[in-house]
Amino acid sequence: MPSDDTSFSLKKISVAAFGPSLLFGIGEGAIYPVIALSARDLGASVALSGIIVALIGIGSLLNNIPAAILTARFGERRAMVGAAIVAIIALIICLLAPNPFTLGLGILLVGMTRAVFLLARQTYLTEAVPIAMRARALSTLGGVTRIGMFIGPFAGAGLMHFMDLQGAYVVAIVTFVFMAALAFAIPDLPQHAAHEQADSGPSTQGLRHIARTHFKTYLTLGVGCLLVAAVRSSRQVIIPLWAANIGIDAATTSLVYGLMGAIDMLLFYPAGKLMDHKGRAAVAIPSMIIMAVCLAMMPLTASLWTFVTVTMVLGFGNGISSGLVMTVGADASPKQGRTQFLGMWRFMADIGNSGGPLLLSAITAMASLAGGMVAIGGLALISAGIFWRWLPASLSKPVSRS
Repeated sequence: MPSDDTSFSLKKISVAAFGPSLLFGIGEGAIYPVIALSARDLGASVALSGIIVALIGIGSLLNNIPAAILTARFGERRAMVGAAIVAIIALIICLLAPNPFTLGLGILLVGMTRAVFLLARQTYLTEAVPIAMRARALSTLGGVTRIGMFIGPFAGAGLMHFMDLQGAYVVAIVTFVFMAALAFAIPDLPQHAAHEQADSGPSTQGLRHIARTHFKTYLTLGVGCLLVAAVRSSRQVIIPLWAANIGIDAATTSLVYGLMGAIDMLLFYPAGKLMDHKGRAAVAIPSMIIMAVCLAMMPLTASLWTFVTVTMVLGFGNGISSGLVMTVGADASPKQGRTQFLGMWRFMADIGNSGGPLLLSAITAMASLAGGMVAIGGLALISAGIFWRWLPASLSKPVSRS
């Protein structure tokens, strides 16, 4: 465990820690807006195009645990270089795809590489940064990725002016080439790549041992973070659907959504600093309560300004929770087998990311969109209750690992 040295500066490791995540965000952001359009150009239906877009998230979900095994065995640097090469091949497949199936395969592979990059950087920062600055480091990691996702569509649009949809994939390929070069140049953590696997035994055995040893942590704080992920991902679906429901046009909805995203980007570092100084519970509990209240109030909004007000407060509640899932996972992770532990932690979070919108859709189909929003707000309250019960109020108390 790193020492609690508050003189440590994130600037010293900023390129190694945040450079790959920024580049990955730019590359993924460049292709995100055009995946469905590419699928439609290849003859896919609207429904099939939506499924192909979802394959990025599905690929990340499926590859979290394999990514943990590979990263533990080969180290963060080699894992990222390998993932960058796979991503470049996958993007070339997308660029040259003759049919929707081939495009879907390429998108799935891109999603699988995402799991490697996120896990490698989370492990790196957990090891390299003193615990007194851990939340700031991990919230910055999430914030940098969001900044990359913000830049990516503009970079893609610039080249698309000359190359149509293919321009977005070319931007992503160039970005991943730079990322592979950067990943190759940065060092692994001292002793981590060489000794972690030897200390933890065979990777699959290590995963089973960690799952048994930390079962209570996964069942309590892990479920709390799963619910956080579900609420966050549902929020992204709720905003445009409710806007359409009350008659707000698409352009205005996009503007409101962008403003909410701007709040997210502005708050990631203050959120991490608050967690470092006041403890994780000081952010986790208020953020979930704020989001629960906003989701319960959303069905009461009937005008543009009430909708905007509730949406902005919802964005504030989400913004102050930036880095929460990664930070709680890092706090709970053991020194030996940390990469495997975090791989399973990310797997749970991705279940929440995928499951939240599905639950919202199911409740909306059975009842109403308003009922679905209230139900998702209930998940936020459950998460707040879990954090109140099991998350230490201060950093002087360790996270339970039994």
